[in-house]
Amino acid sequence: MAGNSLVERDDAWARAAAAGASARAGTGRWLLWGALPGMGRTALLEEAVRRETAGGSMEAVHLRCAREESRFPFAAVRQLFPEADGVPFAEQPAADEQRTFHRLLAHLARRVADRPALLAVDDVHLADRASRRWIGYLTRRLGNLPVLLLLTERSGSYPLALHESTGTATTLEPLSAPAVLRLARAHGHAADAEALDLCVRASAGHPVLLHALLRDLAGPAAADLAAAGRAVPHYRAAIGDWLTSRADPLSRQACLTLSIAAESAPQEADRDDIQDGTPDGIQDGTQHGTRDGDGADRPGRTLLTDRTHPRPHPRPGPPAESPGTAWAVRLFAEPLAREAALAVADPAELRSLRTRIARRLDERGAPARLVATHLLHVESPDEEWMIQSLEDAAEDALQAGRTTDAVPLLRHALTGPLAPDRRAALTLRLGALELPHSADAGIRRLRAALELACDEERAAIAPALGAALVARGRPATAIGVLHRESTATDCGELVRVLQSVAALIASHDAAEWRGAVAAMRDLAASAPPALEPLACGLITEYEAGAGQLSAAEVLERVRPRLSAPVHPAIRTAWLGSAATLLQWADRLDEARALADSSLPAAPALPDLTDIGRQCLISIRAEAALMSGAFHRLVRENTPLLDACTGHGIRMPHVASMVALAHCELGRPGAARQVLHSLGGQGASSSWEWNEVRYARARLHAAEGNWQAALADHLACGSGQHARDFVSPVATPWRSGAALALVRLGSPARARELAEEELAHARVWGTPRTVGRALRACAAASGSRAGLELLEEAVSLLRPARAPVELVEALIDLGRARIAGGNGRKGRDLLDEAHALALRLLRPETPTTTDAAGDATTDTAAAGTGRLVRAAQDALRAASARRTRPTTAGGAALTDAELRIVRLAVRGETNEQICAALHLARRTVETHLTHAYRKLGVTRRTQLTSRLDADADADVNTDAGAGGAVFVDFHDARA
Repeated sequence: MAGNSLVERDDAWARAAAAGASARAGTGRWLLWGALPGMGRTALLEEAVRRETAGGSMEAVHLRCAREESRFPFAAVRQLFPEADGVPFAEQPAADEQRTFHRLLAHLARRVADRPALLAVDDVHLADRASRRWIGYLTRRLGNLPVLLLLTERSGSYPLALHESTGTATTLEPLSAPAVLRLARAHGHAADAEALDLCVRASAGHPVLLHALLRDLAGPAAADLAAAGRAVPHYRAAIGDWLTSRADPLSRQACLTLSIAAESAPQEADRDDIQDGTPDGIQDGTQHGTRDGDGADRPGRTLLTDRTHPRPHPRPGPPAESPGTAWAVRLFAEPLAREAALAVADPAELRSLRTRIARRLDERGAPARLVATHLLHVESPDEEWMIQSLEDAAEDALQAGRTTDAVPLLRHALTGPLAPDRRAALTLRLGALELPHSADAGIRRLRAALELACDEERAAIAPALGAALVARGRPATAIGVLHRESTATDCGELVRVLQSVAALIASHDAAEWRGAVAAMRDLAASAPPALEPLACGLITEYEAGAGQLSAAEVLERVRPRLSAPVHPAIRTAWLGSAATLLQWADRLDEARALADSSLPAAPALPDLTDIGRQCLISIRAEAALMSGAFHRLVRENTPLLDACTGHGIRMPHVASMVALAHCELGRPGAARQVLHSLGGQGASSSWEWNEVRYARARLHAAEGNWQAALADHLACGSGQHARDFVSPVATPWRSGAALALVRLGSPARARELAEEELAHARVWGTPRTVGRALRACAAASGSRAGLELLEEAVSLLRPARAPVELVEALIDLGRARIAGGNGRKGRDLLDEAHALALRLLRPETPTTTDAAGDATTDTAAAGTGRLVRAAQDALRAASARRTRPTTAGGAALTDAELRIVRLAVRGETNEQICAALHLARRTVETHLTHAYRKLGVTRRTQLTSRLDADADADVNTDAGAGGAVFVDFHDARA
C-alpha cells in the first residue's frame, strides 16, 4: 500500500528537497500536506524524513499526534522536546503562554546550533490546542533557524495559524486514472479491461481503496464484483473502516448523504441533482467549529472540504466546491462504494438522512420523483408534504406511461395517516393500477376502498370493483356487488347508475342478460335524460343480436344520442355500447374514434376497472381486424395481454382478435399460443368465450382441420343462442360451419345453415354480413347458382370496407369462373385477390431498405399470410399464366414477364427489379425463367438480341407502367 501512496508525488519531493536545502543553509521552512484519510500522507512524511536526513545531515524528531492526547495542553510539544524543562500541564493565561513559547523556541535554537533539525508532526489536526498554537508561533520565527518543519493533516480539519511567508500548504490529490491503470496492470490485470475500468471507478484514485480492490480482484472475476458487493470483502472493509473509525460525525454524514443521493438520483442526473439533497453545510464545508462536552474542539469542517492555503479566517461569501467534495461525489456515484457505505450505517441514521434530504429537495422545488425516491425508504410518511410528494410523483409516472413506477409510490402513500375519503380515492387509483399485474391484489384493494368510502364515493368504487371482477372472470359476483350497493342507498340517481352498469356487466352472464334488458326497458321509460343513452344502447344491442333491427335502424338510435349530455358515471359505458353498435354496422372509423377518445395509446395499459373501457378495448381490436389492420391490432393489444397473462386477467375477446390477426399474418404458432394462454373457460357463459370458440374454429379452418372447425363453430352457435343472439353481426358461425360441412361432404346441412345466416344478414343489411353469407350459400350450392351468388357477393363487397371477406369471395369466384371455362376472367379475379391480400399484409412502417438505403415494403416476408397462400394455391391449381396468341418469341411473354424483361434489358439486378415492382425475389426469378424458355436464351445478355421488333415496341410501351402482376409461384431460380 505504501507503494501505491507514493505514486505521483514528485512535486511533494521537490518541495521537501527545496525546503530541506533552505533549512540546512540556516533559513527554516515549513511544509503542510493535507489529504483525505488513507491518501498516503503518513507514508509521504516518512519517506521525506528518510530522504532529508540521509547521511546524518539533519537530526530527525518524529511525532504522530493521537486523539487520546488532544485533551492535554502541550502534550505534542512534550513529545517533541522530552528533555525540555518547565513545559506546563495546563492551559495558561496569554502572557504566561507567550513566555512558555519563548522558552521552547530558545530551547530549539540551542538544540539546532550544531546540526539542523527536521521536526515531523503527523496528523497535526489531532494535536492539542496549545501545541497547535505553538506550532503557529514557530512558523513566524523559522526564518532564523536551521529547522525543517514537516506537517500532515486530514483535509478539512480546523485550520492552523501558520505564517505563509515561511512555508506552503499543499493538498495531496487522488491518483490519476493513468496511475491507477499502471498499478492495476502491475498486479496482473493488464488484459482485463473490465477489471481496469472497475479499479478506476471504484477507487476514485484513493490508494487504500485501490489496494483493497486489487486484493479482491485476485479472486472472482471483475464482472462478478460489479454485480455483487459481497464479492469485494476487502474493499467493503476499507470503506467501512474509513467511515466508522477515521471520519468525524459530520464527515460520515456527508458521505452517507452523497451515497443516498447518488443511489436515488436517476442516471441522467448531474452532480447538482445529487448534491441538492445534501443537508445544509455538508457539501460546502461551512459548518463552524463547536466544542465537545469536555471542552475540546470538534472540527466543524469535514473531510470533504479542502484548501490550498490554510487561513485562520475563511474568506467571506459562499465557498467554492472543494476538491474533497468533487472526489467524494465521484466515489459514491460508483455502486460498489455506495453499497459499502450504506451497509455500515444504522437504519435509523439512514431514515433520518433520507427524510432530511427529501425535505430539502421539496423545499427547493425539486421534481416530485426525486423527493419520492427518498421518501420510499422512510417508514410511514407522517407529514402532508410527504404524502403529496408521493402522489405527485405517481401522477408524473402515469403521465409518462411508467405504471410500474407509480404503484409503489401510491402503496407507500397509503402507509401514512390519511382522511377516509382521501384513503379511499388513493386505494381506488392503486387498485386500478395493480389489477392487470395481479387481479387478486387489485380486487382486494378495491374492496378495501369500498369499505372506506362514503355514499357518494361508492358510486365510483362499486362499478370499479364490478369491472375488476368481470376482468377476473367473475361477472356473477360483480352483479351481486352492484345489486347490494344499489339496495343500500336511498339516492335514486345512484341506484339508476348502479343498475345501468350492472346491466352492461350482465352481458357477460347468459342467465342474467335477459333480465337485465327487461330492467333497462323499465329504466329507459323513467330515467333522466343523462342516464337514458346507456339503457337505450343495451336494449339496442339485445334487439340487434336477436335479429330484430337493421343496421340503419340502429344508427338512427345511436347517432343522435352521441351528441346528447350523458351522466359522467356512465359515460364510458355508453361509449362502449355505442361503439359496439357502430362496429356491427360497419362504421369502423366512428367506432374507432369513440375508443380512442377514452383509451391511452399503446403501450400504456388502459384502466380495466372501468367496464366501459373494457368494451372499448374490445371494439378497437375488432374494428382493426375487420378493416384488415392486422399489424396495428397486434401492436396495440399485445402489451396488455403480456401484462395480464399469468396474473388472473385473461381478456378472452382481445386474445381472440390478436390470435385471428396472427393467423391472417401467417403466424399460426403465435395464434395458438395466444389462445392457449387463456386456459379453460370454466363455468363462464360470457359472450367473450363465444368469440374464443369462433377464433379457434377459424384457426382450425386455416389449418384444414375441418372437423374441429365445425365443432367449435357449432359450440359458438350454442353459446350465442343461450343469449338470444342469432344475428351474424358478431360471430358468423353459421357460414363458417357451412364451409366446414361442404369440405366434410354434407352440402345439404351446409345449405341450411348458410341460408339461415343469409336471412339474418339481409335483415341487418350491411355488405359485409350479406356478402359473407352469400359466399357460404355459394359453397353449399355449387353449379351456376353458386356462381351467381358469388358475383353478387363480390359486387356488394367491392365498395365496402371488408377486405378479408372480399379476398375470400374473389378467390371463390375466380375458381368458379375457371371451373366454368372462363379461365381469363377467373385468373384476373385471382390476381386481384392476390394483390389485395398482399396489400393487407404490408406493415404500417417499412421493414427493409433497398440497396440505395431507401425504405421498401418487405413483400417477401408478407407473402406467408393466410389469404396470400389461398390465392397462390388457387393460381397454382389453375396453372394461371396470362399468355399472348402466339406461343414463341417476345409476343408469348405475359405482361408481368415483359415488365421484368424490360428492366433486365436495362441492366437492373434482380434485387433492383424487386424494389421497382414491389415483388418478392422468388417471383422475379420465376418470371425470368419462363421468359428465358419462351425466348430461347440462357443468359441475360442475350435478351435484347432475341426480342423481335414487336416485343421491343411492347417493352418500350410498358416502360412507364407501374405495379406488379403475380402470375406464377414456382420455386425455380433464374
